[in-house]
This record gives sequence, C-alpha cells and structure tokens, in this order.
Amino acid sequence: MEKFTKIKSIPAYLSLQNIDTDMIIPKQFLKTIKRTGLGKSLFYEMRYDEQGKSIKEFTLNNEPYNKSKILLAGKNFGCGSSREHAPWALSDFGIKCVISSSFADIFYNNCFKNGILPVKIDEQSVLELAEYSKRKEEIDVNLENQEIKFGNKSIKFDVDAFKKKCLIEGLDDIGLSMEKVSHIDKFEKKIGADKPWLLKND
Repeated sequence: MEKFTKIKSIPAYLSLQNIDTDMIIPKQFLKTIKRTGLGKSLFYEMRYDEQGKSIKEFTLNNEPYNKSKILLAGKNFGCGSSREHAPWALSDFGIKCVISSSFADIFYNNCFKNGILPVKIDEQSVLELAEYSKRKEEIDVNLENQEIKFGNKSIKFDVDAFKKKCLIEGLDDIGLSMEKVSHIDKFEKKIGADKPWLLKND
C-alpha cells in the first residue's frame, strides 16, 4: 500500500447526500478480485448514459476534476453494502482523500485499509471547501499534522492514532502481518518442538 503523508489537489465536489457503495461502484462490476481497473466504472450510473456516453454535467467527467485526488461529498458517504470494491474504485480513479461530515462505518474503515484517508469535518466546513472546488483552487491535506489548509485558513481533523500510523507507513492488513513474521516464526518453532504432531503434514 502506498504511504500517505500529505496531498495537494483541486477537490472535486459531489453535493449529494447518502451516496451508497452501489452508486460508487455498481454491482455488475464486483466480479473482479483485482484492486485495479475499477476506476473507469466509478460512479458509473452517474457518469454515463444508457448508451455508455459520458454525461457532461457530472463533475468527475470534466477538467480539472477528472484528475482530482481529493473528493468532497455530502453526509453519510459510503452507506449501503460493505463492498470493499468501493474504495478500490476510488483509489484506482486517483482519489486518495475523501472529505465529508459523516461516513458509513464499514466504508470508513475500508478506506484506511486501501490507502485512502477519509476526513470527517463539520458540514459547514465542507461547504466552505466546496467554494475552492468551484473556483478550481487547490487545498492541502496533511495527515501528519491532521490539518486541511485552504487559502489563509486551516481546519484540524481527528483520526485514530493506529489508523494514522498505518497510512503514513503504508501498512495494510498484510503489511501488519508481515511486521510480525519473526514472532510468528518463533511461535511455530516453539509449537514444533513442544507439540510436533500439530504441525505434522499427512
């Protein structure tokens, strides 16, 4: 997983509330177990018409928002089913930070496991940042300082210390397990010596 410390980008703003995971990545794209290739189908039913043509009015179909690394969204983002494909699609599209006033819990936790920083701030602050999106001006998100900078202003945000460490060090669940390889090896050797029948292969 890529390390995350800070990011600077013109944010893309989706004012809709209650954007669920089926809107983020529709069910027909869940057959893959790969984390790549889903970006083109992100928000598929909002980005494309029935003929598969891009809908010009949709934010992420337009410059510079189609290259945004930061997404501003309405409250309760990521609700619905627990599909991990949702953060996969966001990440593959290029989104590395999602800012909202509230998130669905499972989606929120899945973001951290897939290199995306979800930031919770109050709704009024989201609207203030949305003005920078409309003006096509960059904002800075600094995870180490837990701070968003825009213009001559800044907003502090809270984040769990362990989740912060994992993002900064680029550790997903596999990475966390690999950090404990020496302890796992030591345990297996002890079990092998004390109870060899448990490790016997038939």
